[in-house]
Amino acid sequence: MSSLGIRVGEGHDTHRLIEGRSLVLGGVDIDYDYGLDGHSDADVLLHAITDAILGAAGIGDIGEWFPNTDEKYAGADSAVLLRAAVKGMNDRGWFVGNLDCTVFAERPKLSAYKDAMQIRIAELLGVEPGDVNVKAKSGEAVGPVGRQEAMTASAVALIFKQPALETAED
Repeated sequence: MSSLGIRVGEGHDTHRLIEGRSLVLGGVDIDYDYGLDGHSDADVLLHAITDAILGAAGIGDIGEWFPNTDEKYAGADSAVLLRAAVKGMNDRGWFVGNLDCTVFAERPKLSAYKDAMQIRIAELLGVEPGDVNVKAKSGEAVGPVGRQEAMTASAVALIFKQPALETAED
């Protein structure tokens, strides 16, 4: 256990964009002609957040918890996976303090969706929407993101250990 009772975890994920699939980011349906390719629903933002939570708690990574070789996760809702990671963290006495995350996408423009993503992510983490910050950045026409071949996301989570409650006998 951290002697300070706080920990920081970092997560990152990348998925290719493909036709014929719905786009879900941060647990929110996004109106776009392309979606993300992956074993689950491929929500690149929730995957990065899940890895940040698991890493901060020191309990592995998304690939260990939800392997893409396991058919039970085919098409899985990434919100369900994040909730399981949060439960694993909470069961060990850790709780989210705040989260900062970024989605890197050339298109679609995400500013109209950021508030909805913050609200949904806060709900999944069990925190207030003000404890979640979602940023969106373009690829500036550079690399796979800039060429609209992929989207990436990163997340940093601060978690804290819940102090033990004092009893009347203390």
